[in-house]
Amino acid sequence: MRDSPLHVAVVGATGAVGEEILQCLDQRDFPLTDLTLLASARSAGKNIHFQGQKIKVKELTHDAFDAVDIALFSAGGGISLEFAPSAAAAGATVIDNSSAFRMDEDVPLVIPEINPEAARQTTRGIIANPNCTTIVTLMALAPLHREFGLKTLVASSYQAVSGSGAKGIAELETQVAALGRGEAIEPDVYPHQIAFNAIPQVETIGANGYTKEEMKMQNEGRKILGTDTLIASVTCVRIPVFRSHSISVSADFEKQPSVAAARAAITAFPGVQVRDDREAALYPTPLDATGGDDCLVGRIREDLVFKNGLSLWVVGDQVRKGAALNAVQIAELLT
Repeated sequence: MRDSPLHVAVVGATGAVGEEILQCLDQRDFPLTDLTLLASARSAGKNIHFQGQKIKVKELTHDAFDAVDIALFSAGGGISLEFAPSAAAAGATVIDNSSAFRMDEDVPLVIPEINPEAARQTTRGIIANPNCTTIVTLMALAPLHREFGLKTLVASSYQAVSGSGAKGIAELETQVAALGRGEAIEPDVYPHQIAFNAIPQVETIGANGYTKEEMKMQNEGRKILGTDTLIASVTCVRIPVFRSHSISVSADFEKQPSVAAARAAITAFPGVQVRDDREAALYPTPLDATGGDDCLVGRIREDLVFKNGLSLWVVGDQVRKGAALNAVQIAELLT
């Protein structure tokens, strides 16, 4: 990738993650000279303001990537499977937010703070962004893995409705308002009422009893951390929070980590902040992480089950670090 300013395309520019990508590009002064905004035919023709300019959204086609250097995809797996190869064939490096290519052997799966070198190892012109829950969790566990050797992971995630996009947010808002009026609830996006509830299912449940979302933690974690032996048992829960995912983690390591050493390792790692004071009841919540770049870690303590175990609580904005920011950080690695 050249050092001069780049021509960037954003696919899915009118969606929540696409809008967040544009904010990140602006706030981080990404070195771009041209910006192409792409979306469905339904959104084509809309104007989006970026750095004092009005840019018209164009319809996504296979011929839309002429002279594009980096194409940031955030429009779903089906769109990525259809159009990302065309972008790569036109000479663009694709950074894809969907799950379409994550487990392909010849597609790097990258969290820039953890495995930046992988971004330069693509042979297909495609780099994958990991799952949002995986990103947030591994931002806390990667520094511990480097120091103590992660073996086993048991986790429960508490995932915001914005993980389902605008329709998830709308469903929560609609149900809360309806309940306030004493009206009946008719779930649509989720299989059960989400307002004032917790639903222990994110994505479809597989033959082994785990959802696709739950298996991503193990499968993607192995690829990102470079270990084939990681074992993870995860339960993903949708909760009535608008934004930012939280994960309760119990992890077992090759070497015994002390709480003090764990805090020091996490504190020294870029992109993570420790907020952990037992006496002051200081620990991160989703509201603390929303809109921020860093993942926040608290409740660090010795695990009472694992021999060399730690338990901790990690929170991160899944729209930002869990998707848009991570993609832009990958793009920065290529400049």
